[in-house]
Amino acid sequence: MMAGGDGPRAVAGGPAPHIPVLARAAVDVLNIRDGGVYIDATFGAGGYTRLLLAAADCAVIGIDRDPHALALGQGLVQSSAGRLALFEARFSALDGIAREAGFDAVDGVVLDLGVSSMQLDSAARGFSFRLDGPLDMRMGGSGASAADIVNGASERDLADIIFTLGEERHSRAIARAIVKARAVAPMATTRALADLVAAVLRARGGDIHPATRTFQALRMFVNDELGELAGALTAAERVLKPGGRLVVVSFHSLEDRMVKSFLAGRGAAAAGSRHAPEVERPSPTFRVLTKRPVIPAADEVARNPRARSAKLRAAERLAAPARSETPALPRLPALADVLRRR
Repeated sequence: MMAGGDGPRAVAGGPAPHIPVLARAAVDVLNIRDGGVYIDATFGAGGYTRLLLAAADCAVIGIDRDPHALALGQGLVQSSAGRLALFEARFSALDGIAREAGFDAVDGVVLDLGVSSMQLDSAARGFSFRLDGPLDMRMGGSGASAADIVNGASERDLADIIFTLGEERHSRAIARAIVKARAVAPMATTRALADLVAAVLRARGGDIHPATRTFQALRMFVNDELGELAGALTAAERVLKPGGRLVVVSFHSLEDRMVKSFLAGRGAAAAGSRHAPEVERPSPTFRVLTKRPVIPAADEVARNPRARSAKLRAAERLAAPARSETPALPRLPALADVLRRR
């Protein structure tokens, strides 16, 4: 997720609307070197890419599913003297994108998860509960929108999505209110949904907007964000050279738990049991570099409150072959089933 605040100039040459959280820490951990090849798998406004290009005479592959971000990035491509190539794609395909760019292996991969400030601060994109706009939330622009889910999913599916991905304890009450409201008229705007959730939770205090968790859940479901993260972690394992580094900046507990579990599982062979026969265990594929996550300093949080929940985890690729198993995902209904079961 890209953070708001003053910072480097935007990729198109104007003032940047945001800077990436923990950017300097991420670039330092990547250990950029001349001649290296690095993937910025969440290009956004080009904040990480700009730092990577400045750190050494290296090549960068930028990936984003948002065509608006890539259009803005063309100025940086032109000024990079051939060192930057941009691709419109999901980051779960980052190893295939590297091959398309002409590289069978790379020296580093960075993932800056979540929605960018560039997306969040645009009312027309429909991500924000603070700005009135169409209930969209699609990072790429294709497929089902948040409005499709809100107006088409069953009450049970809505409650499951909001509870699981938003970790919202009052998901059933919110889902019930949505179904009652849409029976009168379809929900089409972010303001309508935010006001409805705020009305349901009006008697419950808290330090965040009442609709925060519901919007997070819908956005993550619409964009299959946990599925994409699982795919990106295993793709990074396949494409990184021995000694190459993976850096992931996450912004909420579901993402961070997945990254932590993946690195812990890949970072050590599973322990045997004295009650079971010895079996051959796979060799570790990563050496974990961050025993505890790196978090923003107080001054960064003061400049940019959106940075307060960020956590950075990193690991170095070892020589063992990549494994076939993928990270476990929470149990959720399939998108097609959600829209069919109303």
